[in-house]
Parts: sequence; structure tokens; C-alpha cells
Amino acid sequence: MLKKILFPLSLLAFLLLFSCKSAKLSDAVAKQEKGEYYDAAQIYRKVYGKTSSKKRYLRGAIAFQMGECFRETNNSQRALGAYQNSIRYEYPDSISILHSAQMLQHLGKYTDATKRYQEFLTLNPNSVLAQNGIAGCEASIEWNKNPIRYAVKRMDKLNSREGEFSPMLSGDKHDELYFTSSRKGATGDEKSGITGQKNNDLFLVKQNEKGEWLKPEAIESELNTEFDEGTPSFPETGSTMYYTFCSEDEATPRTAEIYKSSRSGAKWGPGEKVEIFKDSTIMTAHPAVSPDEMYLYFASDALGGYGGKDIWRIPVRDIGSSYPENLGPEINTPGDETFPYVRNDNVIYFASNGHPGMGGLDLFKAVYNSKTEKWRIENMKSPINSMGDDFGITFAGDEEKGYFSSNRNDGKGLDHIYSFELPKITVMVEGWVLDRDEEIISGASVRIVGKDGTNVRHQARNDGTYFMEVTPGMEYTMMGSAQGHLNEKQSLVVSTEEKSQIFYVDFYLPSISKPVLIENIFYAFNKATLRPESKEALDELITMLNDNPNVTIELSAHTDRKGSEKYNQDLSQRRAQSVVDYLIRGGIDKERLTAVGYSKTKPQTVSKKVAEKYDFLPEGQLLNEEFIGTLMPEQQDIADQINRRTEFMVLSTTYRLQ
Repeated sequence: MLKKILFPLSLLAFLLLFSCKSAKLSDAVAKQEKGEYYDAAQIYRKVYGKTSSKKRYLRGAIAFQMGECFRETNNSQRALGAYQNSIRYEYPDSISILHSAQMLQHLGKYTDATKRYQEFLTLNPNSVLAQNGIAGCEASIEWNKNPIRYAVKRMDKLNSREGEFSPMLSGDKHDELYFTSSRKGATGDEKSGITGQKNNDLFLVKQNEKGEWLKPEAIESELNTEFDEGTPSFPETGSTMYYTFCSEDEATPRTAEIYKSSRSGAKWGPGEKVEIFKDSTIMTAHPAVSPDEMYLYFASDALGGYGGKDIWRIPVRDIGSSYPENLGPEINTPGDETFPYVRNDNVIYFASNGHPGMGGLDLFKAVYNSKTEKWRIENMKSPINSMGDDFGITFAGDEEKGYFSSNRNDGKGLDHIYSFELPKITVMVEGWVLDRDEEIISGASVRIVGKDGTNVRHQARNDGTYFMEVTPGMEYTMMGSAQGHLNEKQSLVVSTEEKSQIFYVDFYLPSISKPVLIENIFYAFNKATLRPESKEALDELITMLNDNPNVTIELSAHTDRKGSEKYNQDLSQRRAQSVVDYLIRGGIDKERLTAVGYSKTKPQTVSKKVAEKYDFLPEGQLLNEEFIGTLMPEQQDIADQINRRTEFMVLSTTYRLQ
């Protein structure tokens, strides 16, 4: 059973006339009409080689039919060559141009494919397939440059040298995987005239207790026969299997039918045909039963569709008594829509070569809007889709992971099983909660409040660090706090970028029991005028005071040891007042602020942070004139600079509290 469903075709009348003169040509025609495309292609190749180039019309027709057969057996490169020969010999049907464009797209030659689609549109301006082909070529270039986040991996443990496709997960833990394969172990030894491979059987592989897949085995049941079986589907109960069956009859063209099997214990019973249409020549395939077994979705070339194969559905209880429902033009196109998969009542997946895609069959997601009564269609893009055929998807329940089949990167055009998984995005915020001297604070915490209603308090660890998970695209307000310290507020806007990442937000909490240095406050030389580069630090101080509205502070300025006491006292007082005036202009109540100039009367004590920066300054050392006098001249300049500073000291934490 080909993954592309077989259907009867009518060849040009002149070919049938010529077939009277050539047994081989008549054999090719006969096999093609029965759907034995692989065998027909081999015969067409020989006939084409023996046909004189002077018989241009005949050569063009043979090349076209050879291309059709290679296309049906997924040999895109040979199909392209055959179509190009048919065009060169002026085959009269412009469909050869369209199919050559599709083969170029299938081979990933998007620029050349676009040109050929445009050539076809000059002859058939309303062709939806050509228009969608161009759109797909243009989109594919971008999708390959910027693939979505799914991780895709070829499942070599499940694959063989032959083909396998249409995986379907089953079991309460999704630990059983059924799939279709022509591998060793499939019933029978003869090669199919349709594919050149053995007929397909249904295989099953199970996971061990470690979640590792074991060796696949053919289903031991009367279900598998010498003919083609595949594309299984199960409801949630798992007691019923719907699948595709394709028999062989030398007298009639091949077609596909849906069968059903029931399980008794661990064994599947023989399949029984599901009579969806009264006309037995109508193809029905790729069954997909809804989880509650209310509806059966499937692919068919029945009348009433939109061209090629369409996706249909029918209530299970109405099978045999009513005509199925076509899912409509949002899903179905003039191309082929096949391999449906039902995720839930409103979400299905399917494969199509009619919608804009990357080449061959692409996987699509369809979401039903009950208000508009329409389907929204979305291409699953790269890396789920490729320039090859991608189809037959299955999910592990509600998780964004599962399996699908693809013939990407296979020179023979054979299908194999791939896994896919959407990696979880983990976005974290982490940082330190320390005091202004970068010392660890015992019992510090961070509260985070988000626009989504998040309101969580996290305790900092013993080393002063914290971490928490946040949501992409969310805006947060964060507050660091600890007993004996002022609160500090910060904002965090998490990007919407779809990747795991870490944001860093540190908190340095001012103590309420010791002076706090205000870094990066600069004054004009020998003046009290604040320099412009002080603005950022002063605005941060305003924010801190607004975040702690019940605090009053003393704002102090200090000078170095140089100059007279009177001069330094006046300068330090004016500088302290300059800062207070700036804070008042920034909206801070003047009753909360006290300006004090200390001149050179309170030299700085070396903190751990300063000692780490300057190895000639011992931690805890008072930078008085006596000590500074023992230093080298350049070291004295550094010590004097440290003493020239602006600080604040918390005076009260009860301002305007009742």
C-alpha cells in the first residue's frame, strides 16, 4: 500500500494505439492503469530509450507518463528529468510544467521551482496549486533560516533499510508504537509492482521500564496478510484498530480500503472491511478515529471533493447509512490532503501538497473555530517539515512530542520514523540580596509581583543568592527586603523570545543602623555645585526614598584632610544641602531630609569591598591623617578620595505613621 493512495488513470488514446505495435509499451500502460507505478516506470524507461528522437510527439508522451510513475514512487530526481524531456519534446499538456515545478520544489530548488510555477501561471493564471507553490517556495527559504523550536531526530533504532511510516502511539503511558513497514519480517517475499518493495505489514514496538524502545516485531495476528496493511489508528480505549488495506487483483486497478480489527486480550483479530461508500471503486484510506470514537476521519478521492484526495469524516454510528462530510475548502485543496490525525474535538493534523509548503507532503495543523465555523490552517514549518514528504504524525497525549514519518535525505525516497519534541522554555531570574557593602544579609527575601497576578515571596539562600522561574513576555515588580535594612524595588520585563534564558537582578539593601555611601556623586572643583553625572545616583536615591515612605534620613557630606577646618566645614555643609535641594525638587518631603556637613571630622573606615579593591588598605582601618601619612603619595591620593564622600544615615522609620 503506497503512502500516496493509488487511483486509476486514463492514458492518451494515441499511446493505446502505439501499444498495439509494442508489447512493452502496452505492458507499461497496463501496469500504470493498475497502479503498479514502479514496474511501469522501468518499462517506460526502456521504451523511451528505444523510441526514435524523430518521433517527438510519442517521445514526449512516454516521458510524461514515465514522470508520472516516478512521481508516484517518490523518485523526484528521475521524475524531474522525465518531465523536462516531455517539455523538450513539446508534450501538449501544460501539467508537465506544473509537475516539473513540484519536483524542483521537492528537491529544495526553490528559485528554479518558482520560475517554473510562474511559467505555468502564464498558461493557467487561476491555478491554485501554482500560486500556493510559489508561496511555499518563498516561505520555505525563510522557514529554513529561522526554524521553529521543535527538536527533530531520526529514530534509527526503529528504522530499517526498507521503509516505515505512519507511526501511531498507543497505551495508557504512550509506551507502545505501531507503524507500517516493508522491512524484513513483513509477510511474503515478492516485491510489489507498486513500490518495488515488499508489501507493508503492521509492526509494534514497546518500551521497557526505563522508557527505552525495544526491538520492533510484526503483529502476530491474522490482521497482517500477504497484501498491504498500514496507517493504524486507535480510540482512547485501544480495543479497536482502524487501518488501511490494499489488496491485489490482476483484473482491476489497485485501490485502498479501510478495515477494522478488534482486540481480545493481547491479540488482534482478523480485519473486516468498513463499508463507507457503496461504490467499491472509491478509495478510502488513512483512517483517524477521534479519541472518543465518535468520528472517523479519512482520505478519499470521492466525488464532491476539491481535487485530488480530500479529508472526509463520518460519525462512526452512521457508517454505511449516510454519506460522509467533506471537511471543506479551508482544509482541502486541488492537491492531495491525506493522513489525518485527531488530537481533540477541535484540532486535527494532516498532510498536504496543495497548501503552501516546503515540498512534497507537508504537515499542517487545523484548529476549528466554532463561532466562525471555519478551520484555521497552519504549516508546521521547519524542522518538522522539509523539502521531502512529511506526514503521519502522532502525539504522546497532551504533550508536545511524538513521532512522524518523512523521506527527507533518503536517496531512494523511502520513508522513515522521526521523533519530535518541543523543548520546554525555562526562563529564570536570579541574583544577590546583599547590603551596600556587598555583605550577606541573614534572612533576606525577594517578593515578585506580575501583571498576570503572580505574587510570590522567595527566601534568599544562606549565600545571599535567590532564583525563581518567570514567564516569557511578563512584566514584574520585584522588592528585596531584610530586617534592619531598607527595601529596594526593581522592575523586570521578560522578553518574548522563545528560548531558555536567565535574567539577573541584584539587590543591595541600605542598612538602617550605619551610614550608607552614595556612590557616583560629583561636585564642581572646590564648589557645592552638583555635576550632571550625579543625576543617575540621585534619582536612584529618590526612588529608594519613595519605596520607603516612612523613612527620614540625614544627608551628610565629607571632605578630605586638606584645607582649613572652617573652609571644609562650609564646603561640606553646602554640598550636603545641594543634595537635599535636589531631592526636594524630585518630590521628597523636606521634613524627611536633614543636611549635615562633617568636614574632615569623620574619616572613612575601610570596608571589605574597599579592601578588596585596594590591597594597601586593611579592612577596618580608619583613614585618619596619621594613617594616610604613612602611605606613598599616590596611595594618599586614593585615601583622600575615599574620604571625600556623600552618605545618608537613616534617622527614623516611623515618619507619618500613626
